[in-house]
Amino acid sequence: MLLLMAWLLAGCASTPARLRHDALPYDAWYLGFSAPPYMEAWVETADVEDVRGRVFQRAGAGTASLGHAGDAEDWNGMPGGLGRHVTGADLPRRIHVRWQSLVEPQTYTVTLEIPAHARELMLTRVSSSVDPAYRNWRKAIAIGLAPGGMVKVWVTGPVGQPVEVLCQQAKVEPKGPSQGLTGGRYAYSLEKLEPETQQYLKMHPIPYDAWKCPGIP
Repeated sequence: MLLLMAWLLAGCASTPARLRHDALPYDAWYLGFSAPPYMEAWVETADVEDVRGRVFQRAGAGTASLGHAGDAEDWNGMPGGLGRHVTGADLPRRIHVRWQSLVEPQTYTVTLEIPAHARELMLTRVSSSVDPAYRNWRKAIAIGLAPGGMVKVWVTGPVGQPVEVLCQQAKVEPKGPSQGLTGGRYAYSLEKLEPETQQYLKMHPIPYDAWKCPGIP
């Protein structure tokens, strides 16, 4: 029995932390949001469930707009964005997001099942192309929110290229903005959006087809 216990303990001790998920190499990971240019959005809430089953409510909220540079149809390579650090959490298993697409306007909700390979990426260090000796963790989840309810998820970090790990269609939130507590009013009306956004919408239709996930009609 003693030999068996010693063998089990030795096996546990040799299991890499990246597989046990019980000892992250950093104190917090970053949760950020973005939207295609001109396609302003407002995140009502983002709730995180980590791999231990713990829930971190309102781990993210606020604007998801990236401004007015570039083409609204070009959504690739745009995984940056505003957000905050999720401190005390292990790697994410699920992220529930509810947001307002202000240019439509429409409210969407989605639960993102973060794939295992995304968590593996978050436990890898990447070398800088400028200075190969400088290496850093991919410790950020970036969520892109587009009109029509299209959602993309990237794993990224201070160096290296972002890696797209998920593309998903959200559902329309039946209660409307702010869970029906604002009488159908959105965070910003169309008249209060940035002047550049208002001008863009006058000149261009919202390019829904440019953001569709492969395999989703």
